[in-house]
Amino acid sequence: MSITPRRPLRSVLPALLLLLAAVLFAAPTASARTEAAPTATLTEITDFGTNPSNLQMYLYVPDNVTAHPAVVVAVHYCTGSGPAMYNGTEWAQLADTYGFVVIYPSVTRSSKCFDVSSPQALKRGGGSDPVGIKSMIDWTVSTYSADTSRIYATGISSGAMMTNVLLGDYPDVFAAGAAFSGVPFGCFATTDGSEWNSACSGGTITHTPQEWGDLVRAAYPGYTGTRPRMQVWHGTEDDVLRYPNFGEEIKQWTNVLGVSQTPAATDSPVSGWTRTRYGATGDRAPVEAISLQGVGHNLYAWGMASRALTFFGLDSSGPAPQPQPGACKVTATTNAWNTGLTASLTITNTGTTAINSWQLAFTLPTGQTLTNGWGATYTPSSGTVTATNATYNGTIAPNASVSIGYQANHGGNSAAPGTFTLNGTTCSAS
Repeated sequence: MSITPRRPLRSVLPALLLLLAAVLFAAPTASARTEAAPTATLTEITDFGTNPSNLQMYLYVPDNVTAHPAVVVAVHYCTGSGPAMYNGTEWAQLADTYGFVVIYPSVTRSSKCFDVSSPQALKRGGGSDPVGIKSMIDWTVSTYSADTSRIYATGISSGAMMTNVLLGDYPDVFAAGAAFSGVPFGCFATTDGSEWNSACSGGTITHTPQEWGDLVRAAYPGYTGTRPRMQVWHGTEDDVLRYPNFGEEIKQWTNVLGVSQTPAATDSPVSGWTRTRYGATGDRAPVEAISLQGVGHNLYAWGMASRALTFFGLDSSGPAPQPQPGACKVTATTNAWNTGLTASLTITNTGTTAINSWQLAFTLPTGQTLTNGWGATYTPSSGTVTATNATYNGTIAPNASVSIGYQANHGGNSAAPGTFTLNGTTCSAS
């Protein structure tokens, strides 16, 4: 499992290995007990906290690091390393532009693959690599007063699988993830000590969305807070982690985030790419999936990190991030006649901070089509609908409510929608 930053990996691997060796010997170190990292250089951090699997931690802090910076965890592929991710991707350059901090975890076991298969790795606080990575984040947050609401994970191949695992184990830590050529959380699970699951890599493990979602929820039993958004990338000709894993990831994360598997938007931002968005239509949809036609496992190319950055909301040239309420509730009622109905929706902010703009996503029951609405702008008219606030009701104070509604035709099913997400957060419904 590997990486193609600018050109095919075969042509750059020897040079990259030489460069990697030089960086490994040249990178300065900083003890967690004594000092922060120097800026504008890759630095190994030692003694950063609990580290059961002996990972190495590399850190990049730009010269212009912002106050309370965001943190991106960039996770390498099998046979790779933290320095290889630093050299082979543009995350450090993006950090220079936007002022965030990048953590590059690095495996020391012989395979140089992350543990995404053991029972310890697939449980919050269970041990192995996820615990070490969480310690790296804790050290960075403490040292730089980082913004705990803006912590993100991304990775390639083994690192993409670890991105899925991190978001499952620590949903309260991460705001979003971007996985390039990965598999769903729990797909690689083994109990015999093996790091490899051939059935998963071959794309033959399938589950229902509920079953995939339950695997994620079991990693942190009882957690009811906000779940991180997920962006997944996959090539149709992937011969290492087969393409069916892409669809299984979509099943999993749409279920975890409580949104429909029917795309809210589909487009082709680059020739040969198909991008689908679930639960909302904008750059920060709860789930975004990019399929690359005719591309193999080494799909990562220079420029893709910028697209992940926009999905994260760290690109200042993109639209403002959607506010993330701590919790929300939607009460829905319908009043039906022969072939039509009216629906009333009351959105209550049960969090502790005000929402200054909002989008409510829900799926209309089969056979229903919107004909008009009030209190919001509704799009599209059937399937997964997103209601965007009007100018006069965009702010919802803590414990306050907004009422909206719509009229629709129906073919016999006049029920109200059963699930709702507010700016990507699943709301309780009644």
